[in-house]
Amino acid sequence: MVVIPARGGSKGLPRKNIKDLGEKPLIQYTIEAAREVFNDDVICVSTDDKKIKEVVESLGLKVPFLRPPELASDTSGTYEVLLHAIDFYQNRGYIPDTLILLQPTSPFRTGIHIKEALALFDNSLEMVVSVKETKSNPYYVLKEEDSNGWLVNSKESNFNRRQDCPKVWEVNGAIYLINIEALKSKKINELSKVKKYVMSEESSLDIDDLVDFELAEIFLEKYK
Repeated sequence: MVVIPARGGSKGLPRKNIKDLGEKPLIQYTIEAAREVFNDDVICVSTDDKKIKEVVESLGLKVPFLRPPELASDTSGTYEVLLHAIDFYQNRGYIPDTLILLQPTSPFRTGIHIKEALALFDNSLEMVVSVKETKSNPYYVLKEEDSNGWLVNSKESNFNRRQDCPKVWEVNGAIYLINIEALKSKKINELSKVKKYVMSEESSLDIDDLVDFELAEIFLEKYK
């Protein structure tokens, strides 16, 4: 099953999930990517917001429920939202073994990316997660304060050039393929049998605030 979590509130950029990027609402990019791979009957937009529900259903995709109040607050976690969606479908006789989490804030993740990630997933794994190579390498540019208040490398190293440092991967939030049985017993950040699916910097753009949104508009204009 595919879950696209879309909360109505957003402190970084109000109403961002249905804010127009180019000529369509942000969430539409993720719905279109999901539809390149899956049928509508296994795509679930989980939202607490009636306006988001209206926008999604105007695209021909039925929203099966509005989240209960306890999953509609600022403190509601993605983990609980996912379990709620799983329970909703299992109580109606649909028993999937894999959950595909697609955040609506990743407009440049496509159906091709999803298919490539799916090709990496098998029963030996708990999760495949999309990543990009981070520029903020903890062996080189990231610093922490030691007990004396001095800045030291976040990871101990003797590297003089960034190119010599081990590659470090940053989760980009675009694609999570999760074994549902594992998810029922452990939160996402507790899963251990995890493989990466690497995406480019451009396709990894995650929209959190107005600066991200304006950058997405630039990308859209450049690559359309």
